[in-house]
Amino acid sequence: MARRHGATRLAIEVMSMLQIKPVLSALKRHKAGTILIVLQVALTLAIICNALFIIEKRIERMSQPTGMVESNLLTIQNYWAGADTKDIPSLTKSDLLALRQLPGVEDATLMQAYPLSGYSTTEGIRLNPNTRQRISLAQEYFTDDHAIATMGARLIAGRNFRDDEIRFLDPSENAPLPQVIITKALADKVYPDGSALGKPIYIGNNSPSPSTVIGIIERLQAPSPSASFTEYAVLLPALLSGKDGNYLIRSRPGQLSAITKDAPAVLIKLDRMRVFSQDGGVRTFSVVREQAYKSDRGMAILMTAICAILLITTAAGIVGLTSFWVAQRRRQIGIRRALGATQGDILYYFLTENLLIVLGGISLGIALAISLNIWMIIQYEMTMLSLKYVIVSAITLILLGQGAVLMPALRASRVPPIEAIRITSA
Repeated sequence: MARRHGATRLAIEVMSMLQIKPVLSALKRHKAGTILIVLQVALTLAIICNALFIIEKRIERMSQPTGMVESNLLTIQNYWAGADTKDIPSLTKSDLLALRQLPGVEDATLMQAYPLSGYSTTEGIRLNPNTRQRISLAQEYFTDDHAIATMGARLIAGRNFRDDEIRFLDPSENAPLPQVIITKALADKVYPDGSALGKPIYIGNNSPSPSTVIGIIERLQAPSPSASFTEYAVLLPALLSGKDGNYLIRSRPGQLSAITKDAPAVLIKLDRMRVFSQDGGVRTFSVVREQAYKSDRGMAILMTAICAILLITTAAGIVGLTSFWVAQRRRQIGIRRALGATQGDILYYFLTENLLIVLGGISLGIALAISLNIWMIIQYEMTMLSLKYVIVSAITLILLGQGAVLMPALRASRVPPIEAIRITSA
C-alpha cells in the first residue's frame, strides 16, 4: 500500500511539474480552436505519411538499373514509309553495316524494343507446353549478335548468339527459335536450382517446340518501368522485318554528339523513304531515361510540394491560434507573473500546451494514415505503409509544432509583472 501510495504521489508531482492539469483545463475552455488544430495535424500526418511513401517508391523506380551501360548510347526510331516488306531485310542490313562503319561508332544493332522505350512485347514462360499456368511473363527482345555489346549488357554465363543463328522474322509469324538468352532473374524464376543454362523453356501459349537457354545476362529491364516483371526478359536471335524498329548505336567516348548528327544523316543518305519520329526519333539514352520517368518525377515533385504546403499551413495555424490565445490570456499571464511565475514558466506552459495538442493530432492522424494506406492498397495495389514513415512524420510535426509556438510563447513570457498589475487594476 505504501509503495502504491508513493507511486500515486510521484505521478501527481510529475503532472504538476509538467503543468498538464492546468493546461487541460485551459484547453477545455477553448474547444473549437483545439479541435481545429488537432484535425489539421491529423490530416497533415495522414497525408504526409502516404506522400513520403509514394515519393520513396517513385525514387526507387527511377533508380532502377537498366542492365545497360547508358553512357554513349544513341537510339533512332526508324519507320519505313515507302519500302516493301520483302525489301526490309536487305535495307536493314545496309543500315546496320553503314552505322557500324561510321567513325566513332563501337557497335550498332536493331531492336523492336529496348529498356525504357515504352513499347513492349511479352509472352508467358513455361517448362511444360501442356500446362495452361505460366511460370512468369517475360519481355521479348528481338535482336542480333551485336545487341549485348551495343547495350553494354553483362553476359554472366553461357555464350552470345552467333551470326549464323540470326534470322529475319515476320512480326505476324509465331515460329519458335531454337536458342535464347535470358536474364538471371528469369533464370532463377524458371529454374530455382540455378541450372537454367542449357535447359529448355517454352515461350508463348502454343509453342510447338522448346528454346534452349544458351546464355544468361545479369540484368535487362523491361521497356515499361512500371511492369511487374521488369527484370524478366528473353533475347531472341531474330530481327523483325516490320516497317518500324529502333537502331541502338554505341559511340566511342566523347563521340556521342557527333554520332547524334552523323547517324541520321547516313541513314537518310542510304534511303530517304523513312521517317524519324518527331518526339523521340533520335535520342541519347539520357533523354530516354528522362522521358520514361517524367510522370514519376512529376509525381514526386507534386507530393513534395503538397507536403511542404501542408506543413507550412499547419505551422501557420499553430502560430495564429497561439498568438490569439496569448492575446486573450494576457490578463492571466500578467497575474501569474505578478504571483512569481518566471519567463521560463510561461514559455514552458505554452510549449506543453502545444505539445499535447500535436500529440492528440498525431494519435488521430496515425489512424487516418493507416486507413488511407489501406484504401490505396485496395484501389492502386500499393504495399503496406512502413512504420518509419509514421515515425518520421510524427517527429517532424512535433518539432514543427514546437518551433511554430515558440515565437508567440516568447512574447507571452515577456509580459512584465508591472504591466500585468496595471491590467488587473484596470
